[in-house]
Amino acid sequence: MALFRPSYHSETDEKLMRLMSQGDKRAFDEIYKRYANALKGYFMRMLWRDEVKAEDFVHDLFVKIIKNPGAFDDGRSFKTWIYSVACNMCKNEYKKQEVRKNTSTGIDQFYSISDKGVNVLNEVEMNHFGEEFERHLTELKQEHREVFSMRHFDGLSIKEIAEATNVNEGTIKSRLFYATKCLAEKLKEFNPVIQ
Repeated sequence: MALFRPSYHSETDEKLMRLMSQGDKRAFDEIYKRYANALKGYFMRMLWRDEVKAEDFVHDLFVKIIKNPGAFDDGRSFKTWIYSVACNMCKNEYKKQEVRKNTSTGIDQFYSISDKGVNVLNEVEMNHFGEEFERHLTELKQEHREVFSMRHFDGLSIKEIAEATNVNEGTIKSRLFYATKCLAEKLKEFNPVIQ
């Protein structure tokens, strides 16, 4: 006789957090599965492409959730809340660091060269664009990079970003516009229409 085990993949994040606060380990496993990789990517972009640091931050964030699942207000969106925690962790790290420009490009993970019939010139141009994009992204002020990253890499809405950063939506739109405009200007050499 098999015991019925509920399926967690169809539950909302908020319900999983309620189950987790009641000691349900499988609920935590599902939350981790949903968010660990996305948060690692977020931390990578925000913390100078340092993979070890990003992994440590993901670990620390989930330890905080395990130790105090009741810290989450289930009247809020979990996605917004977890990015708010991640955002605050980055801000605290910036305060600890005197030098903020300790980056490496690491862009090759996004642009791989296949070995069959590849136009090498196009690959070189794409790699160069990726390196320049990454460099200019890291040169943006933290608040502009944060908003751009949350919107374009993590897929958060303007409203979700505003809630996560505790900044009004108008300011988020302004920061996003500024970041996009700044990146477009610095990368205009790659736009054949502008040349």
